[in-house]
Amino acid sequence: MTAQDSEISNGVDTALLGGIGDGGVQPIIETVDRWVARKPDDVAVIYGERQFTWREFRERIGRNATAQAAAGIGPNDRIAFLDKNSIACLETTMAASLTGAANAVINFRLSPAEVAYIINDAKASIVIVGAEFVDVIAALRDELPTVTRVIVSGGPDDEYERWLADAAAPFEAVPFDPETAFLQLYTSGTTGHPKGAMLTHHSLGAHSAAAVAGFHFTGDSVNMVAMPLFHVGGSSWALAAMSVGAQTVIVRETIPAAILDEIVARAVTHAFFVPAVYGFLLADPQVAERDYSTVRCFGYGGSPMPLPTIRACLKTWPGVDFYQVYGMTEMSGVFCVLDPADHRDVEHPERLVSAGRPLPGVTVKVVDPEGKTVAPGEVGEFWTQSEQHMLGYWDKPQETAETLVGDDWLRTGDAGHMDADGYLFISDRVKDMIITGGENVYPVEVERVVIEHDAVADVAVIGVPDTKWGESVKAVIVLSPGAEVTEDELVAHCRARLAGYKVPKSVDIVPDLPRNSTGKILKREIRKEFWEGADAAHVTIMSSS
Repeated sequence: MTAQDSEISNGVDTALLGGIGDGGVQPIIETVDRWVARKPDDVAVIYGERQFTWREFRERIGRNATAQAAAGIGPNDRIAFLDKNSIACLETTMAASLTGAANAVINFRLSPAEVAYIINDAKASIVIVGAEFVDVIAALRDELPTVTRVIVSGGPDDEYERWLADAAAPFEAVPFDPETAFLQLYTSGTTGHPKGAMLTHHSLGAHSAAAVAGFHFTGDSVNMVAMPLFHVGGSSWALAAMSVGAQTVIVRETIPAAILDEIVARAVTHAFFVPAVYGFLLADPQVAERDYSTVRCFGYGGSPMPLPTIRACLKTWPGVDFYQVYGMTEMSGVFCVLDPADHRDVEHPERLVSAGRPLPGVTVKVVDPEGKTVAPGEVGEFWTQSEQHMLGYWDKPQETAETLVGDDWLRTGDAGHMDADGYLFISDRVKDMIITGGENVYPVEVERVVIEHDAVADVAVIGVPDTKWGESVKAVIVLSPGAEVTEDELVAHCRARLAGYKVPKSVDIVPDLPRNSTGKILKREIRKEFWEGADAAHVTIMSSS
């Protein structure tokens, strides 16, 4: 890598992997059909106490597709799915790939108004809803003009199972187009309304290929899917492992002790969790007393992992390979990985806070506001080039054009730098950058220092109006149980570890921080209190970023 070329890429032989083969992109249903032909009676999916062979799983997918078609679902239509993790969600996604439709999977933690927004945005005619969320849809029914049928999954009167039973299993798929979206996942909406990212046979097949190579999934892997299926860390993670014939264990509830027990009982080899869940697992009193000898891979991502937590993980599970991932919905999942060797590299401990390096098939460059590549070490925005790119945002051409730019580059909206060895270090979201006295401050850099203080349990760093500097740095913290700290003490802690202009000028203590349904801190909500009524000069400074 030259000084003027902060760009790195990896190649991948996709001929053996995922939905991409010697003949080009293959239908995603080949992920299942391949294993029906080779090991039809092996268990493909475990969901609670139920087990489904590859043959049974494929038959259920076919029945789902037949039922979709009978209900008038066809190419470019959308089904909305609202429930916690279940086999029905995976089946509906796969069946949509046969009918030419897409499964718009909804975050079950959203408010009723947000649920209604997504169903209406998707123009869904069918809603499949888990029994525990029926009241949500019932209350919204008059606000959903495109919905013609609601199907209840689970509960004492499982309508979804009857829907399958009444349909024939064989289904002749619509003509195959690799750029057809069959899965529509909505962005978390930290800066506004969520957008539906359209993921295709091509993009998800490419992701499966890269993920298999990156995480070493094999046919004898047992893959735990604990991340919600409305998230790429759930659906894409599941599809990647299935592509090589791995067994899938679907987790419906995030109960730490139950997850640990399931890992042991099902001989799980691979699992992926957000950092907060690792904190919950580590807090289980019997965490160290179980036998984790089958586990090969623990992945984590979605938000930064505090260094104390990852160090505790490495100590608790010394025989497990840890992978830190950097991904996004628009990339169909993960595209950078910090691999196990980097986690154990005592000569480069700084890499534990990096996002790793690109997966096979992905090119990443760091650019300035004009789109020009910057030198290694310089901060800019990460742009990616890959077959994993989404098709675009559903029904939002302007937002699509702003994200997919130039020669097939995708703007991530994340700011950071790349070192001379190709490791990516995320500074923050470009929109969260603070400009104080002409200096750029990335909140995550400050947050990493603040969270190291024993009295701090959670933190968000924001820019607030400052008549002298334009913006000043503010830390909003949640105290650890029973802890106390003064503003002066925390500022002194930061001053010893940060450049002066990065040190918080003020500290607020709050009971908790606002988060969206995926756990990401809603900084716009925190900023609102301080920026409402700000004068034009402040607004001008903010918009210049």
